[in-house]
Amino acid sequence: MASMFGCLVSGRLVQTDAQQVGPSQVVFNIADIENVHHLVVFLTGSIPFPDGMGGSVYLGYPSSQGPQWQLLGFISNTKPSAIFKIDKAKPEDVVSNPFSFQVSQQDHTAAQIGISIEPLVQLAQQTPIANSTPSTLNSFVQYTQKMLENFVNFSMSFAVTQAEMTPNPQETFVPMSTVQKWYANFERKLTADPNFWKK
Repeated sequence: MASMFGCLVSGRLVQTDAQQVGPSQVVFNIADIENVHHLVVFLTGSIPFPDGMGGSVYLGYPSSQGPQWQLLGFISNTKPSAIFKIDKAKPEDVVSNPFSFQVSQQDHTAAQIGISIEPLVQLAQQTPIANSTPSTLNSFVQYTQKMLENFVNFSMSFAVTQAEMTPNPQETFVPMSTVQKWYANFERKLTADPNFWKK
C-alpha cells in the first residue's frame, strides 16, 4: 500500500518512501518543516484506491507530546493529486489522532504527512483546516474580485428606497440593480478570461 503514494516538497526530491503504520494508513517524514510552505501529495499510479475509497491527508506537526494532527484535505482516483499550503496551519485546528500509533518525536523540526484510506462518503463530510489548499486563481484575479466586492458592498451601504429619497436636483442616482448587473457581468467575464480587459 505504501507504494501507492508520493509526496513532493518544492525544491526537494520526490518522496515515495511512505511507511505503513496501520492497515489503511501511511506516513511520510518531512524534514525542516518550518521552511516548507507548500507540498503535493499524489497517487503514483501503481495502485488505485479501491472503489468508493479515497485518502484523507493529514499534517502531523511536531510537538513534545508527539505529532499534532491537522486535516489538510483528500485525494482520490478522480483527484489523484493535491497541493496543500501548510505555512498558514493554525494550532487550534488540531484533530484527534487519526492514526493507530503514537510517536514521541525526537526531532522537533520534522513533521509527518499521513494518509488514511477511508470511504469517499466520509471524506466528503470532513472539513480541512482553513487556508490549506492554495487558490487556483492568480493574485490579479483575486485582487480584482475583492475590489469589486468592496465597491458593491460600499455602494449598497448607501442604498435607500424611493420613498426614503430626498429630492436633490444636484445629485445623480443610479439604481443598485444596475451596479449589481454590472458586477455580475464583469465577474462572469473575469472568470472566463482573466485578461479580457486587455482586448
